[in-house]
Amino acid sequence: MTRNPHDEVAGLLLAAGAGRRLGGRPKALLEHRGRPLVEHAAGVLRAAGCTRVHVVLGARAGDVRERADLAGCVLVDNPGWAEGMGSSLRAGLASLGRTGARAALVSLVDQPGIGAAAVARVLGAYEDEASLVSAAYDGVRGHPVLFGAAHWPGIAAAATGDRGARAYLKEHAAALTLVECADVAEPYDIDTEADLRHLE
Repeated sequence: MTRNPHDEVAGLLLAAGAGRRLGGRPKALLEHRGRPLVEHAAGVLRAAGCTRVHVVLGARAGDVRERADLAGCVLVDNPGWAEGMGSSLRAGLASLGRTGARAALVSLVDQPGIGAAAVARVLGAYEDEASLVSAAYDGVRGHPVLFGAAHWPGIAAAATGDRGARAYLKEHAAALTLVECADVAEPYDIDTEADLRHLE
């Protein structure tokens, strides 16, 4: 039987932040194309081929559950979301640890310029539990990032504050496969009021 990488790689969407620089508006609830941004981001992971998607929620999680259509996704509450992205990454990886997934394809809720084409490229570079893959934009590492399960314990240990997996990826740069995506995606973040112009 042929191995289907889409069954082995789970999408992991980090969507817990409070949007402090946006006046306390959680990014998950920002409108994009008439729907909450978290709904759009989960749809991108599905469109790229992730049959399983886990979404980590934090700030105003109740409102996100109410307003966004995340049917078919596993919703993971991160009570420690205020500590930063690292805590959400740990919560998400812990939720995947019980699923049999062999890799996590991690994306961020506030990057609507990264669509299914870029995510699918990163997914396509998956080989096995030792895989470590990142999208790159003109040679610079960005998101999404694919972590084979062999890396999860090390990433969880290193993920503190808002750094996420940055320190781990730097330490394991020799094992990291970069997949160029600048021709199909724009890696801007929605961080400030000025960035809201990117939303439709």
